[in-house]
Amino acid sequence: MPKGPKGQKRPADVIGNAVHVMRIATGEIEEKPKEAKITVRSSAGKKGAAARAATLTPSKRTEIARKAAKTRWSEQGKSKVP
Repeated sequence: MPKGPKGQKRPADVIGNAVHVMRIATGEIEEKPKEAKITVRSSAGKKGAAARAATLTPSKRTEIARKAAKTRWSEQGKSKVP
């Protein structure tokens, strides 16, 4: 089934899509926004990052930071803009 720009389910045929849009416009059916899922996912990501940071040893954290800095400042990490 085709998806809308925000991932909504849409009918595959033109007439079915027109009927679906008409039902939304008249209030027969209601489209549910995905904002609740986005909020849950972002909060879960923050919790996971905090849990990972809490379990890292200081030496491992330093190693990760050095690798990130090396990549950030190397020629490979820079974007080439003409």
